[in-house]
Amino acid sequence: MAQLWGGRFTKETDRLVYQFNASISFDKRLYRQDIEGSMAHVRMLKKQGILTAEEEEQILKGLEGILADVESGALKITDQYEDIHSFVEANLTERI
Repeated sequence: MAQLWGGRFTKETDRLVYQFNASISFDKRLYRQDIEGSMAHVRMLKKQGILTAEEEEQILKGLEGILADVESGALKITDQYEDIHSFVEANLTERI
């Protein structure tokens, strides 16, 4: 289970607590908006000189691939992730 908030805990979070906090079942329908927002953010980071052109290209390609794979059904959004952003982030990290 990918958690954004569990960094200080020494034991794994009980499944019931995890399910209570997770919003993936509701916000999975926002995958397109999350990915498009992330793409805009990447472009801004490049424009501000924080990312190189190569980094921008690599991240954008990864995000475009995630979007295409979700829309084709090749990549499923599951409750393994806490929310849609953690789903996108985990998949992007694996790809790049």
